[in-house]
Amino acid sequence: MRLPFLLTLPRVLRHSATIGADLPPDEAVVVDPPDAPLRAALAAAAAGDHGPARDLLAATRTHAQWELRDGYVTRLAEAALHNPGWLDAWLDGAPEDPDAALVKAELCIDQAWEIRTAARAQQVSRDQFQAFFALLEDAAPVIGAAAELNPADPVPWRIALTHALGSQAPRAVFDDYWAEATARDPHHYGCHTAALQYLCAKWHGSHEEMFAFAESAADTAPPGSKLHALPLAAALEYEVLTTGPTTAPDPFALRVAAAVTRALALSAEYAPGSREAAGFRNQLALMLLRQDRWHDALDTFRAIGTAATKYPWAYFGDDPRQEFLETRSGVRIHVATRTPFFARPSHPHSVPATGWTADAPCALAIAAARPEDVAQAALMCGISLRTAPASATHTYIEAVPDLKPAKRSVLSTEDRLTTAADNFTTGERWPTLVLRRAPERCGFTVFHKGRPLAAHEWNTTSPAPDHTTVTATAATLSRLFAVADPRPLSHILRSTGNPPRHQSDLLAALALPPLPADFGTRPEILDTLPGARVLTRRGLLAGMRDTMATEDGSHPPAPGTYEPRPARWWLLRVLGLLLFTAAAAYAWWTPDIGPVRTTLSTLTALFLAGQLTGAWRRRRARAGKMSR
Repeated sequence: MRLPFLLTLPRVLRHSATIGADLPPDEAVVVDPPDAPLRAALAAAAAGDHGPARDLLAATRTHAQWELRDGYVTRLAEAALHNPGWLDAWLDGAPEDPDAALVKAELCIDQAWEIRTAARAQQVSRDQFQAFFALLEDAAPVIGAAAELNPADPVPWRIALTHALGSQAPRAVFDDYWAEATARDPHHYGCHTAALQYLCAKWHGSHEEMFAFAESAADTAPPGSKLHALPLAAALEYEVLTTGPTTAPDPFALRVAAAVTRALALSAEYAPGSREAAGFRNQLALMLLRQDRWHDALDTFRAIGTAATKYPWAYFGDDPRQEFLETRSGVRIHVATRTPFFARPSHPHSVPATGWTADAPCALAIAAARPEDVAQAALMCGISLRTAPASATHTYIEAVPDLKPAKRSVLSTEDRLTTAADNFTTGERWPTLVLRRAPERCGFTVFHKGRPLAAHEWNTTSPAPDHTTVTATAATLSRLFAVADPRPLSHILRSTGNPPRHQSDLLAALALPPLPADFGTRPEILDTLPGARVLTRRGLLAGMRDTMATEDGSHPPAPGTYEPRPARWWLLRVLGLLLFTAAAAYAWWTPDIGPVRTTLSTLTALFLAGQLTGAWRRRRARAGKMSR
């Protein structure tokens, strides 16, 4: 552990609960959340019905909403990548439908890139390249058909630009595609981002050409257009994806800084939490922290709200959401280290995003143990919990708010109940299932002996999950909950269309108690159940004391419960305080006494003074309650 971190640790411990406390909780963050119409179309497509997708794209074509259309087509093609039945049925019934042809064109590109992967060229095998180019060749007539069926639409030409990039088309072909795209919509953001990729140094252009193109587009864009963030995309491409360590002066440093400044100004024009601005705001947060502008990065995370995006975070790991959350947590830590210990953290410069509570999933755990056993195990988890009997051998558990959360749980990137389960299952033989429910998704994580052994999520907009992964999850569940045949579990895990029902079916298959009827409608639902009790968060020392002092089979009393102190207790501590206070004063006054004994006597005097003060305050408080 480095010395600078040790020196700033007190600041982190003091300010971590305050800095960024207005951010949406981690469990509310969703990657690329669809709007309501797209969510309905994706859910219907997952169930095999293309009707809502057809109506959705027809409306964007009728009203010439090309940017919105582009985003919808991209998401629908992703949905068709592993579940193409609904799109095939659409094309069979209406082969000349321009909207179905457009989704098919995008799907052809997605299929080719799935074979190639997003890896560097040197990491792609020869067979992958051959299949990639063959699929791109087959995609060309499909893209041409989509363009012919709707001549006014710029989106087929955005797809054509992506095709030109992958197929290594010559510059003349790219220029023709670009002319066709701008003739239909000169400020189409999707077409510009596709062209930017073609012109970057790692593909078919150079850093200079890429920056010049992005800056020219931003200079001519109308006010409020997302094209003002195109130089930011160029800066991200240059600084994060292509540059390596070097000692030479950076020739593009000023242009990178100008791109960040321009994007900050654009972000201020959009409302906090805007999904339209989420793409460039996520890029902006990354670029700001790379420039050590930690306060501005924290403000940008506030503006992002719950709308994380797959890129740029997918560049750093397989789980973009986790990368987003860990980066956001790291920014909070950095801001805390730069805040003086006795200072108050500054107020945010932007208005905090609101409305995230509807996206935050409700969480409830079911432990295969009695409430008393759970309470004993959870004494030192650092989070206040409410328990209620679910059956003779099972317990419901939920997290309840702490007026002052523990420092060790503030910066966790998991929801509070998952963090608690990770702690209170350590060393225990019984498994615990943490269940989460939001309007469009339900999921669970199963813990045993302090380890998350399996997790799953049902989503109305997602196709059936991979069979191998589901089989492994089902085998884990059957082993932990003594289910003889895991095949029914696999069937439930692969189900789509109704997440709450699938979640309830899983509990029945595991022979676990059913969820309370109002689970998912409000954060805390156990308060109305008979036998519900709150296990208030303890500090580490208090938790250790209660663990050793509480009898097995009894629920530990809440911390702070008043216990009358006998006269002997008061006498010994008063005498000890006088003795150690005198010893500390003498030690500080006499230079012959070493620093160790001086410090020990001082700390002992302070400890005794704290004990007496706390006991006296509790005694006064109890006397006041009795007098009323």
